[in-house]
Amino acid sequence: MLEIGQQAPEFSLHDETGAKVSLADFADKNIVLYFYPKDDTPGCTKESIGFSQLKRDFEEYDTIILGASKDNAKKHQKFVNKYDLTVKLLVDEDGTLCEDYSVWVMKKLYGREYMGIERTTFLIGKDRLIKNIWHKVKVDGHVEQVLGAVKSL
Repeated sequence: MLEIGQQAPEFSLHDETGAKVSLADFADKNIVLYFYPKDDTPGCTKESIGFSQLKRDFEEYDTIILGASKDNAKKHQKFVNKYDLTVKLLVDEDGTLCEDYSVWVMKKLYGREYMGIERTTFLIGKDRLIKNIWHKVKVDGHVEQVLGAVKSL
């Protein structure tokens, strides 16, 4: 389990356009890395729209936003186009990023247990240290809460 103050795990994945995206690409930026279960579901859609709507506010504080799920690039592209999303969405089909960030967990729904992505957001500073972690995110007000944390860096 990752903790505040630890070095953020490196990654190099494709985004929804097929472009390679690495942690090292953003050496002079803070990064908001949010994990969500699935494209085009109610909570995930609301969260992604929220981050897209406030993208410029985050950019004012040298912060980029990356979303990540196990959906493939085609699903991500459809999701981006359907809702005019402006954030990059990372493709983690094999779950390596989810594992590295400890968000691939046992979940329960109606008594059934299964493995899935726990909605989690990481705030990574320019020094690549984890500045904040939000586990089991409730979508309402979350984007604003993350922006507040970015402003206090």
